[in-house]
Amino acid sequence: MTIECKGQESGHLTTLGSHGRDWIRGMTNWPQLSHAYGSAEDIPALLARIASEPESGLWNDLWSALCHQGSVYSASFAALPWLADMAENQDRGQAVNALGLAGAIMAGTEQPHGAGDVRTEHSAEIAILLASVNRHLRTATDRAEYVDLLESMLGFEGVAGWSEDLAWGLGNEEYEVSCPGCETNLFIVLGERGFFCTSEDYALSDDTLETRPLRATTPSNLEGIGSRLHNIALTDGQHEVAHVLTYVFGDATCPDCETDFSVADRVIAG
Repeated sequence: MTIECKGQESGHLTTLGSHGRDWIRGMTNWPQLSHAYGSAEDIPALLARIASEPESGLWNDLWSALCHQGSVYSASFAALPWLADMAENQDRGQAVNALGLAGAIMAGTEQPHGAGDVRTEHSAEIAILLASVNRHLRTATDRAEYVDLLESMLGFEGVAGWSEDLAWGLGNEEYEVSCPGCETNLFIVLGERGFFCTSEDYALSDDTLETRPLRATTPSNLEGIGSRLHNIALTDGQHEVAHVLTYVFGDATCPDCETDFSVADRVIAG
């Protein structure tokens, strides 16, 4: 049996496959699970509404319950079968929303959540999500959507750090880090304002802003995750993203104490 819900806005049929049926059939004991606001007994109704009403507000409600400010809960992982099915949706918006939330949930697997060994238990769903995110990466035209999908891919793969930090910096064109020398809070600026490091609020500053230019690494010198992300972006035709990544995995100088440091190392250090 397949269960179909017709999306009111897209007109597409949402087909819930074998992984997504459990929550409808009642095989998941949702009242025994928890989310950000307490018992997860309300989650099945919310999932059913999203399947039939693809509205951003409902997705926001689901994010708030299952991945509140990056925190995850037992109900977060119980929703992975439904999210995996939604990631196969014909409606790209629904699929991308599902991939974004599922990626954020998987990025939180090391947190205390009481859901056990989720990567083993949900290996089938993770495989589906990873295959889907790679398909959508190849066809993404919006830069913001692309970097979000790239981060979700890292979440499904279990890449620590970047599965939570990549999209924030690339999407907002800045990272906030601390200097390893003097511990001053610094802005690493990446984008339209330029590529520089400053300890001042550059968005409100005038021409007297004290900065130090970032030093991009050459693609041939990229290693590890930096090299891989750069190559993926180039393969996908995302040349701007690839260019910014050479600065993310490059070096900076603190304008306050002149300490040189690796941007990527400070981003991962938090």
